[in-house]
Amino acid sequence: MAIVGTGTVLLKAVGPVLLGGRSLPPQLAGLVEMLAPALLAALVVTQAVAGDRNLVFDERLLGLLAAAVAIRLRAPLLAVVVIAAAITALARLL
Repeated sequence: MAIVGTGTVLLKAVGPVLLGGRSLPPQLAGLVEMLAPALLAALVVTQAVAGDRNLVFDERLLGLLAAAVAIRLRAPLLAVVVIAAAITALARLL
């Protein structure tokens, strides 16, 4: 466990140490800005439909769809989470 923690700290320190206060080139900065939302979306979809190496299509997809609609309608983040959870719970209840 300590090895994983140490590795994580070292990996997170590499960027600031190598950059040394310099800014990224504009093209690379744009790529980095798009990378975080793309990774988050991939993680959310993977967690929503992946289950023991099989695709699982269940109530979680309805919650994910409700969250996507709420985001599209520019709802606050807390509202998006509550809406997604409520739709998922309601679908499981039915």
